[in-house]
Amino acid sequence: MDNLEKQLICPICLEMFTKPVVILPCQHNLCRKCANDVFQASNPYLPTRGGSLTSGGRFRCPSCRHEVVLDRHGVYGLQRNLLVENIIDMFKQESSSKPAPERKEETPMCDVHEEEKINIYCVTHGVPTCSMCKVFGAHKDCEVAPLTSIYQTQKTELSDGIAMMVGNNDRMQGIISQLEEACRAIEENGRRQKTLVCEKFDQLYAILEEKKRKMSQKVTGEQEEKLNYVRGLTRKYGDHLEESCKIVETGIQTMEEPEMAVFLQNTKALLKKITEASSTAHLDKVERGYENMDHYTVDFKKEGTALRSIDFIQDDEDEDEEDEDGEAGTEQGEGAQTAPAGGAVTAASVQPGIPPQISPAPSAAKSAAST
Repeated sequence: MDNLEKQLICPICLEMFTKPVVILPCQHNLCRKCANDVFQASNPYLPTRGGSLTSGGRFRCPSCRHEVVLDRHGVYGLQRNLLVENIIDMFKQESSSKPAPERKEETPMCDVHEEEKINIYCVTHGVPTCSMCKVFGAHKDCEVAPLTSIYQTQKTELSDGIAMMVGNNDRMQGIISQLEEACRAIEENGRRQKTLVCEKFDQLYAILEEKKRKMSQKVTGEQEEKLNYVRGLTRKYGDHLEESCKIVETGIQTMEEPEMAVFLQNTKALLKKITEASSTAHLDKVERGYENMDHYTVDFKKEGTALRSIDFIQDDEDEDEEDEDGEAGTEQGEGAQTAPAGGAVTAASVQPGIPPQISPAPSAAKSAAST
């Protein structure tokens, strides 16, 4: 029965499953309320209308980290696990019919005074000890307190720390999901912008191929820079999440310790780890719109006009005639396009096209480094 009860514990609330129990695609089970809490924590910006979801979302299974994709019905679209619900009913009926066995408490003995039980707590040194150590031993000048009071205080503190860590883990999971969405958006925006750049350049001739290659490399360079930065953040948050999960598991195991003295011996270091792991100040955050790459928009209207205006410039062969004709010669000297009668074009020059313009890309590292 004890082994069966461990299999019926929800990994979120750490209590026995409450109806209705939903089964995830990875075959793990959750209370529907707990599944809904995890779903909303992973999708904080999901649009709602009148308290109901208007679109689907996703979250990760707390047991195996498998990504669960939901439709517009949310967690209410998940299938109920009637088998687990029936087992819970049978377990509760069986547990209520049997008297609870008497539990023998074993109090640890003092290392110095082997015949004395550990029954007090040294506040000065932060360790449990025995009465003989207080009267004659190393703790005779220390401040002591009953084990029960310190036990309740530190157990409450540990419980609050675990709850805080679970909340932090849910928020970090939401951030990781948003970072993954940002990676997909950056890839899509990068592909779209490169396609637009290529479409613009395909309208020009071979003289613009080198420029097209350089502009495409610029888009690709910033895309890779942003992707590497966001993926680096994803790995950092993932490592922090994994470490936090291990601390939570250790905390849960410590919470199950029935002996107060043993519990207090392990709590101090665990609380220190929880305090350190709860801080995410050293982790960067991506600014809103960081995945946007619209600053690579191109416009070749001016360049197209310049290319369409390219023409031959004709030389005047009879300069003396221009001097005698006065104003007529002056007009020809200013660039008239009419060739002399019976003459051929002897020289030509091509007006070079104005080089394409593109908005410079800001430094991705500078725009992203925000804490």
